[in-house]
Amino acid sequence: MTESPAARPRHVVITGASGGLGAAFARHYAAPGVRLLLVARDGDRLAAIAAQCAVQGAKVAILACDVRDTAALAAALATHDAALPVDLVVANAGIEASVGPDGAPEPLDAVLAQIETNLSGALASVVPLLEPMQARRRGAVILVSSLAALEPLADQPTYCASKAGLLAWGEAARPWLRRFGIQVTVACPGFIATGMSTNYEGWRPLEWSADKAARHIATAAARGRGRVDFPWPLVALIGLGRLAPRPLREAVRDLLFRLSIR
Repeated sequence: MTESPAARPRHVVITGASGGLGAAFARHYAAPGVRLLLVARDGDRLAAIAAQCAVQGAKVAILACDVRDTAALAAALATHDAALPVDLVVANAGIEASVGPDGAPEPLDAVLAQIETNLSGALASVVPLLEPMQARRRGAVILVSSLAALEPLADQPTYCASKAGLLAWGEAARPWLRRFGIQVTVACPGFIATGMSTNYEGWRPLEWSADKAARHIATAAARGRGRVDFPWPLVALIGLGRLAPRPLREAVRDLLFRLSIR
């Protein structure tokens, strides 16, 4: 059996790498002989993560760039890949918001920022690398979606929509890219403890640490899996919910999983 291109990547690009899950991915992949390109908006925070990865033996470059600046990001990735062919790209950068107090709508700028970051920015992190990967007939892509793509939360309509769009793109692209030796893994995690967690108000059951989630996703990709959804009790609950009438499912969901972000 051919080894998964995500099993032992030597050149990895990770977006949203200045903290949380992205930083955990960087630490997971950092090792002697591995080159990392870490992308995020905050150059100082990126430099701190890069220093940690360098201690682990990796050679690290950083790119302080907002993934919403898709033209600049695409140009930088194309230039980088031409010099150092990329084995694996992890499209992890993401932001989220919620409806306001008493059901006030999300501000339009927050709506657009989530779509432009979580969907457009994620694809701008991947698409510029696909043609050279096709030419090499080898590569791997990890797309970080969310369980919210499977069971949308009423308090986060835009976040759920953006993650559902990313999931749909990954599911559609997987068989197309497989013909070129490119593996696509879509991750749909549940709640993950990150720096933003302090701003959440609401129940976050079965929350995983960022390091545990990164290891779990990376292991699934290394084994060639196309999807990884976790934690399993929430995945099972979503599956069972599909069997219930929609009004009942929505009532239970909205009772247990109401979430707001300060």
